[in-house]
Amino acid sequence: MESALWVGKTGLNAQQTNVAVISNNLANVSTTAFKRTAPIFEDLMYQNIRQPGAQSTENSIIPTGILEGAGVKLSATQKNFTQGSILNTDGQLDVAIQGQGFFQILLPDGRQVFQRAGNFMLDNQGQIVTPNGYVLQPTITVPEGTVNVTIGQDGIVTATDETGAQQTLGTIQLTNFINPAGLMPLGENLYQETVASGAAVTANPATNGLGTLLQGSLEASNVNAVTELVGLIEAQRSYEMNAKSIETVDSMLQFAVQTL
Repeated sequence: MESALWVGKTGLNAQQTNVAVISNNLANVSTTAFKRTAPIFEDLMYQNIRQPGAQSTENSIIPTGILEGAGVKLSATQKNFTQGSILNTDGQLDVAIQGQGFFQILLPDGRQVFQRAGNFMLDNQGQIVTPNGYVLQPTITVPEGTVNVTIGQDGIVTATDETGAQQTLGTIQLTNFINPAGLMPLGENLYQETVASGAAVTANPATNGLGTLLQGSLEASNVNAVTELVGLIEAQRSYEMNAKSIETVDSMLQFAVQTL
């Protein structure tokens, strides 16, 4: 009977994690290019009380056996990299990726990381950077006197000065992975390459299966608030049912003790 208490406990832990993941999704419903996370659960090992297929007599076998489950555990959390909605912002340095790919970002410690969010700005040297000051790679510097910056779908960045003269500043490249779900989320909209993600493959937009760029727009979070709220209700009810199973076992134990 005590095993049922532990099974209920694993159910409580699983649903608590489920609620935490859903809460994080809802908290980031307005985060630029945020990708929702889904928890993946699996059942625990079974206690083999009676082996399926064992001989019950000389000429017959047991069809199903008796296997007692030990509960549930979290096996993984998986990022869903489906495309978010494209929102028009009219910002010159706002860039949305339509399709696959990530922007390359250089951290101050020299690490190369990646992000989908394209809400870029200029630093005091004219470099295109993230809101936290991390430099876009390859580095693109906008010269003084620039009145307009144009970013093409192919990533080519052009600056126009007060006289109308144009100058090509460089090309924004994109990076892709064979398994984006294997990337390590770092916060700040950043991801880091791992063995599970595969090696980074970098090329110009609209080549090698990469998406195109859309200036003056941002990719929205792909979190569907309604779906998450329904999942939250289901997780809450599941938590309550697991708590009820523990309460039931407790009542049964109490009854057994009283009858001794």
